[in-house]
Amino acid sequence: MIEEQKYWNPVLETLPQEEIKKLQLKKFRRIFEWTYQKSNFHHSLYRKAGIKPDDIRSFDDIRHIPTVEKSMMRDIQRKDPFPYGDTLCVPLDEVSEYHQTSGTTGQPVYQADSWQDWEWWSECWSYILWAQGYRPSDRIFFPFGYNVFVAFWAAHYAAEKIGAEVVPGGVLDTQARILKIQEVQATAMMATPTYVLGMAETARSKMGIDPASLTINKITCAGEPGASIPTTKNRMENAWGAKVYDHAGATEIGAWCYECEEQSGGLHINDGFFLVEIQDIETGETIEEAGRMGKMIITALDRYAQPCIRFDSKDLIMWSSDPCPCGRSFQTIKGGVIGRADDIAKVKGVLLAPSAIEEVVRGIHGLSDEFEVIVDKKADIDQITLRAELIPDARDKEDSIKIQLKDQLRLKTNLGYIIEFHDYGTLPRHEVKAKRFKDLRKTMS
Repeated sequence: MIEEQKYWNPVLETLPQEEIKKLQLKKFRRIFEWTYQKSNFHHSLYRKAGIKPDDIRSFDDIRHIPTVEKSMMRDIQRKDPFPYGDTLCVPLDEVSEYHQTSGTTGQPVYQADSWQDWEWWSECWSYILWAQGYRPSDRIFFPFGYNVFVAFWAAHYAAEKIGAEVVPGGVLDTQARILKIQEVQATAMMATPTYVLGMAETARSKMGIDPASLTINKITCAGEPGASIPTTKNRMENAWGAKVYDHAGATEIGAWCYECEEQSGGLHINDGFFLVEIQDIETGETIEEAGRMGKMIITALDRYAQPCIRFDSKDLIMWSSDPCPCGRSFQTIKGGVIGRADDIAKVKGVLLAPSAIEEVVRGIHGLSDEFEVIVDKKADIDQITLRAELIPDARDKEDSIKIQLKDQLRLKTNLGYIIEFHDYGTLPRHEVKAKRFKDLRKTMS
């Protein structure tokens, strides 16, 4: 008999924040000293900044440590020890896991993990799964292509760790995955929001299956902000008749935050395993107050083979001031990951976040789940085109939907748009991460 208490640590997850901060500082000093001694790349970076391990006595000291960006990691890889370069802190024969980033923002970054690190990944994910109601009685279907992209690999092992049953659906196509869910009566699955909606569309339009009639009762999403955007979350939950939970992680970082069963509008930072800071995008000032957006600087406190110390993730987040009713004392970020600093575009002097457009489109009845946004210039004037699909029975409402779209977009983003309606099924479909926002001005310059 598996005891449920084993998989939830109330001692850690309900510690007062001041005790959590003490633990984080202790762990940070430990990983910093390890990395200073073991990584040639980090040692050089810190020596140039005039910072040594003994200098780190407080969180204010931590803020003076140089950040690391993905471009810096790309520059040193494919060198000895091959292919990771001199960020590697363990001998090559201690590396047991290879993964790489998806490459959606440039050349992939290679990531090495020792077995200890991989156990840490699984432990981080175990906290996520337990907080979202996963239990040993669950049969979890994984509809993703198992390959070098880390995706849900660690979630797979964490599911096994908490005693749940795992059904891998890697090489199956979308229709075969839906049939397998139906055949084995899977109770949960994990995918990007784009693919969750895409599977539902395939089930309805190509197979005559109502996804809500299947046995899936909870879905964990990652890879895109959609599961924290209320209108997108509603579409997924209505389509599948299931609870949809968000989570955020990255190959270079780990599984660093998650939504719990309370679904209180924010995500918990996995505070026992990560130190998260928020910086002002323009000034670099540390943001401590709630409700002010900035970019995340993050440290993985227990990852040793290829450490992640003060990594500039480019993820845009903001602190929440409201405690979660679940009782966890881990900090929360309001609205999850809002977007990426790389994707924030200034259009006609206004900062535009693609997630704001998604919230509008997914909230209007009569539009399909797919859309594209194109920003370009005409006679030196910025213009935005929104391409959306009308579902077949909404063609007679085209004019009213267009008016609603323009009004809501103006309200949410303070910008005007050229609206193009396309036939249902003609815009691109995506299986993993979707790139719906295209700024053509960058290619014109």
